[in-house]
Amino acid sequence: MILFPAVDIKDGQCVRLSQGKEDEVTVFGKDPVAMARHWQEQGCRYLHVVDLDGAFSGHPRNYDLIKNICSELNIPVQLGGGIRDIATAEKYIEAGVNRLIIGTMALEEPELFAQLCEALPGRIGVSLDAVDGHLKTKGWVEDSGQMIFDVLPRMKENGVAFIVYTDIARDGMQTGVNLEALEKLCDATTIPVVAAGGVHTLQDIKDLYPLYKKGLQGAISGRAIYTGSLNVREAEGWIAQQK
Repeated sequence: MILFPAVDIKDGQCVRLSQGKEDEVTVFGKDPVAMARHWQEQGCRYLHVVDLDGAFSGHPRNYDLIKNICSELNIPVQLGGGIRDIATAEKYIEAGVNRLIIGTMALEEPELFAQLCEALPGRIGVSLDAVDGHLKTKGWVEDSGQMIFDVLPRMKENGVAFIVYTDIARDGMQTGVNLEALEKLCDATTIPVVAAGGVHTLQDIKDLYPLYKKGLQGAISGRAIYTGSLNVREAEGWIAQQK
């Protein structure tokens, strides 16, 4: 199981939002590249980066910063936020990003998304961001009119490499993970699942671990690793002991 420390970029800074709300921002560092190096030094094996400016605007806004992060690290990087055309996706792969997370395009432009999956096989994941199963788009501010389990067959058909499932109500709130929803999702698809939203302590990692055998690839943690309620080195050590 992989623990993905999150580096969310807004206005050139490393931040966290509460429930994805653009106006509820906490700044945790002014240098996202230095923060990315820090998590690598703490033993993380994969980094999760989000261009929040891109997610809200629909266009990449922190390309140079993200390219610098990739060049500074020896571990792979996955990226989401503002990737809404194939040219942008290919540009990020060329910059060193290992795999991409697509949200809005996957739900609103299914034909284009299918073309993207075909153009970059094994590199494209889908972000399923939901409140009570209702999927949101455009930085979580609009309702897509679709439900999680309705889109899974299409994602499988498109060749989606992984799913990032976010329980928006829990994101940034440090209230624990939604194990029931995650288990249902893992049971409903053979696509690897990454959990996001609510990972607060080492106990959450321990609670998630049994789902690893059901297809849970890992978990993303943001606010908890910045406030210290979850220690990355300790969590990585515990995961390593399970092998």
